[in-house]
Amino acid sequence: MSITHDDPPATPVSTATAPHYAWGDGCDGWHLLRAAGLSVIEERMPAGAREVRHRHAHARQLFYVLAGTLTLEVEGTTHALAPRQALEVAPGAAHQALNVGDAPCEFLVVSQPPSHGDREPAPLS
Repeated sequence: MSITHDDPPATPVSTATAPHYAWGDGCDGWHLLRAAGLSVIEERMPAGAREVRHRHAHARQLFYVLAGTLTLEVEGTTHALAPRQALEVAPGAAHQALNVGDAPCEFLVVSQPPSHGDREPAPLS
């Protein structure tokens, strides 16, 4: 892959400089990379928080835990991910991230293509 003249110069990014958004019940997200074909978001989920179970028609996602324990339910199977562990969620797979622990959980969500606008509810049947 080559750099084109349209690409901005590379600059460091962190949660202090990245665009921030709040979601769910006290959760935070920071867009570390927001490109046409790829999204990288650092998320923070307080103890007891959960997202709505859903699926993405097109986005393939990778959840990578930085701190705490992330519980990730995918198609009825529950996974407890510790720091430095990751789990892939394929397009179309119903999933839900939860923090059932006593401490905040921090993790990266890498989506290809970006998952915003590609989400539909997927309640348990």
